[in-house]
Amino acid sequence: MSSLFAQGMSEPLAARLRPRSLDEFVGQQHLLGPGAPLRVAIERRAIDSMIFWGPPGVGKTTLARLLARQTEAEFVAFSAVTDGVARVREIVAEAQRRREFGRATLLFADEIHRFNRAQQDAFLPHVESGVIVLVGATTENPSFTLNGALLSRARVLVLEPLSLEDLSTLVQRALADRDRGLGARSLTVSPDGLTQLVAVADGDARRLLGVLEAAASLADDGAELSDVLITQAAQRRLPRHDKSGESHYNLVSALHKALRGSDPQGALYWLARMVDGGEDPRFIARRMIRMATEDIGLADPQALPLAIAAAETYERLGSPEGELALAEAVVYLATAPKSNRVYVAWKAALEAARATPAAPVPLHLRNAPTGLMKELGYGDGYQYAFDAAEAFVPQDYLPEAVGARSFYEPGSFGFERDIAKRLAWWQALRDRARGDRSDAPSRDDPDAASSSSL
Repeated sequence: MSSLFAQGMSEPLAARLRPRSLDEFVGQQHLLGPGAPLRVAIERRAIDSMIFWGPPGVGKTTLARLLARQTEAEFVAFSAVTDGVARVREIVAEAQRRREFGRATLLFADEIHRFNRAQQDAFLPHVESGVIVLVGATTENPSFTLNGALLSRARVLVLEPLSLEDLSTLVQRALADRDRGLGARSLTVSPDGLTQLVAVADGDARRLLGVLEAAASLADDGAELSDVLITQAAQRRLPRHDKSGESHYNLVSALHKALRGSDPQGALYWLARMVDGGEDPRFIARRMIRMATEDIGLADPQALPLAIAAAETYERLGSPEGELALAEAVVYLATAPKSNRVYVAWKAALEAARATPAAPVPLHLRNAPTGLMKELGYGDGYQYAFDAAEAFVPQDYLPEAVGARSFYEPGSFGFERDIAKRLAWWQALRDRARGDRSDAPSRDDPDAASSSSL
């Protein structure tokens, strides 16, 4: 094995291979390709404040340095963790002095989502006046982490994970470069090794080169790096998940949509991604209870108690045993008949309640516990349902201001088919009471009222 320290290469491979020009930069062609917006701005030396938003290892910091170099601006780094408002004043004073000599200042804020409100507000007037060009880098959705005033003064540019082709290009460059890469060691990588290497990188150039360097340290000069060696060097691939960031919402959204779409395979995958990424299983369990009510409802009345049972099982067993209960619930919910009719009905009922917040309760629906209330007509006209043979008496249960409304309309799948039959039977009894129909169904056969089917 060859020692990197013996070669004077104490810097990691990813740092040594950092691009020194835009021509060396790999990826992000939607921003840097011919005629692309950022490329044009660089060529015209018309750089405005901007936010680079993308996953780790896609070149955000490198691109900021290249912007400064291409436009001959002073590159100044600011740490939201260690630097405060006092440092902002120093940077602005230095930038104003440079401006007098015609040189711009590019202020780079890595992990800009860690800026507190005071830091964000301190930059605003100087960004707006053009004293500094602010370039921020973040892995988090700026909509959630930066205030609107700062966002309105900076363009948000989205950087994508590197493609398989981009990653392959970086591997070949690292193996061929004798000055900054591994070229002096005459290493090669097998086709399966290359496939494994770009797979474990997950679009992250820094991770790609880190694994490549680790594999090279395990091999002799002139060796071929196999997929087995790459796997050994990579160890376990770390899940990309932030319990408080955008991926938290993206993953739970994917789980919800897979359940709604009746795809148990996708639902199990997203559940596994969340659990393996460190998401709190209790949060997942609560979300599944919501899914049972929103997307299944009364199409399968057992969905809600099963989701609750899964949550309670996890509370008792914890991980990893309790995770199986969540998996069971996910499969059940995904394969259950679907209906959002209760969800729709509830929204409609809320809308009606908010539109008529002062509508009085009809007298016949009011209770009359006192003599005065009886004298005022409370409860007059109310008919007790169980006095009728069908245990049903047609009467109005909505305020006059609301009128005759139908909030809930059952679907045609699962248990809601039976609900539809009952509702149709009760409606037939109402029609008969009004004399509207002579062909009402049998008084003791609600199923005869409907022939709904799948």
